Amino acid sequence: MITIFKRPTFYVALLGLLAVTGIVLRQRQTGPVSQPLVPPPQSPYTLSIGARGLVESVNENVRIAPTASGLVGKIAVRVGDTVRVGDLLFTMDTRDALSTVKTQEAQLAVQQARLAEAETLLADRRDQLDRTTRLREKNVASEDEIQRNRFSWQTAQRQLERSRADLALADAQLNDAKVRLDLLLVRAPRAGTVLQVNIREGEYAAVSAPEPAILLGDTRTLQLRADVDESDAPRVRPGSKAVAFLKGSRTRPIPLEFVRIEPYILPKKSLSGDSTERVDTRVLQVIFRFQNPDFPIYVGQQMDVFIDEKTK
Repeated sequence: MITIFKRPTFYVALLGLLAVTGIVLRQRQTGPVSQPLVPPPQSPYTLSIGARGLVESVNENVRIAPTASGLVGKIAVRVGDTVRVGDLLFTMDTRDALSTVKTQEAQLAVQQARLAEAETLLADRRDQLDRTTRLREKNVASEDEIQRNRFSWQTAQRQLERSRADLALADAQLNDAKVRLDLLLVRAPRAGTVLQVNIREGEYAAVSAPEPAILLGDTRTLQLRADVDESDAPRVRPGSKAVAFLKGSRTRPIPLEFVRIEPYILPKKSLSGDSTERVDTRVLQVIFRFQNPDFPIYVGQQMDVFIDEKTK
């Protein structure tokens, strides 16, 4: 036993054991509590429901996509432009549609000429029938000639009817080609401000693209879409008072005016970025409206929302 204490390896092992014990003890010590850079906002209500809100334009944003996938032709607007109903936003490649319109216009002209020809032929057949009838009264023409001319006149009548139908069909096809051409000229469905332009001239744009070609919204009046966790949904009442703060701010509260409650619970999409935040929950969306404050607020900005639970 004494010989063990005299060996150098014993002291090396003992020193290693002490070092490992010291490391474990230091790791088990609780470090100082980290303080947030900006103190979180405080609810002005005694009992409140917390929510995360997203600013959007009044009556919600409009996601505009092309009516058919294809190459983008010309973009007529830029981000920040104000548009009215019917203003041109962008065009798709119209070369094929324009070619179809010109072809149908030519076809319509052909059918118009055929109709005029059929009308002339009918007049000629009628004149021959009238002449033969008068000659028959003088016993100059035979009954067989009258019958043949009558059949020719009836045939000319049917040709005229067919020419009119062909002309109507050509006119309908031309209108259809013009409609298809017009659908390639994407116009503003309502007045508002261009919030995003996600397409470029010459690139391929798909109808089912993940991002809209153009995002349009009316920014003169803003509204807030607040996500309330489904566990707190039964506590929300229509007409509830609420206040919002810009994310990261504890001053300058913004009073909110209740608009409506969306009656369908949705999966949570708007995330705050907190590492402890749950993403497997669903939310009740409550819509509020507010007056534009004296400091800038932008569509898509996040807000901290406090809803008064005591509202009657």
